[in-house]
Amino acid sequence: TINEAGQGNLDFYSATYRLFKLDSLEPHCEDYGQAVIYKGTIPLFPSGWSLDDHHYMETGKVFPVCGNTWNMLEQTRFKEHFEFIGNFDTHYGIFEGCGTSIPYQSATTGVSSKGASSGGGGGGGCC
Repeated sequence: TINEAGQGNLDFYSATYRLFKLDSLEPHCEDYGQAVIYKGTIPLFPSGWSLDDHHYMETGKVFPVCGNTWNMLEQTRFKEHFEFIGNFDTHYGIFEGCGTSIPYQSATTGVSSKGASSGGGGGGGCC
């Protein structure tokens, strides 16, 4: 076992990736004051849609996003399913904690290395 090999402090993570080949993505989640509104038009998801474990967008509700999430939605097949608010004119800085730690939840504690508990979805404020 791992403990017998002296590696008892290892953590294991399982991840599913949604990949986007976009030249416009930045290394961190930058805040430009943007938001999106999900229209509820993706088949089988009329009340809301989840991009990942911290981007659940309820139909009709304004959801703040970083520039990367904006581009992942606006420059892909998802565009028709969203209304877009804002632009890239004003940079407000980086979303706190974005891209600076492992985003996966611990299997033992249910808490990500960012300190967020599991529970499926944030209310915006990207990453």
